[in-house]
Amino acid sequence: MKMSVDSPPLWKVIAGATLLVGTLDISDAFIFYGLRGVSPFRILQGIATGIYGHAALGMGHRSAMVGLVCHFFIACCATTVFLLAARKFPLAGHPWLYGPLFGVALYCVMNYIVLPLTRVPPRPPFPPLVPFVNGVAALVCCIGIPLAFIARRYVPQQIS
Repeated sequence: MKMSVDSPPLWKVIAGATLLVGTLDISDAFIFYGLRGVSPFRILQGIATGIYGHAALGMGHRSAMVGLVCHFFIACCATTVFLLAARKFPLAGHPWLYGPLFGVALYCVMNYIVLPLTRVPPRPPFPPLVPFVNGVAALVCCIGIPLAFIARRYVPQQIS
């Protein structure tokens, strides 16, 4: 894989990829839970419960905006981890393998390490099947695979 001279700097790739995967992922949540009667506003407030706990649900626009910022911050962290790792490891060479593996790993890290450390109310260790499948599929299809193809196109691998 050879990069052209006019390839964007890594920070621009991270910024653009964050915007893409963050938008894809939140769109999945809006559609999936919207079909179940949950508004996008409430979804964003639900994300803010990680900081404010249950009180976020009564804080109006403030908690919805905090939820949106938190969502894109998490997307930026995931994007940065993958794209920096792709510089050191051959992740971009096999996007159909490493993209899905990253999505599954991200699901596990978020649900079994990060969320228990926040103020999100406790959840059962094994969620209902349909939300579980959607959650994993969203991270695989909306984050893992797109990041793998972005890395393939824009991130040079550093051989050390």
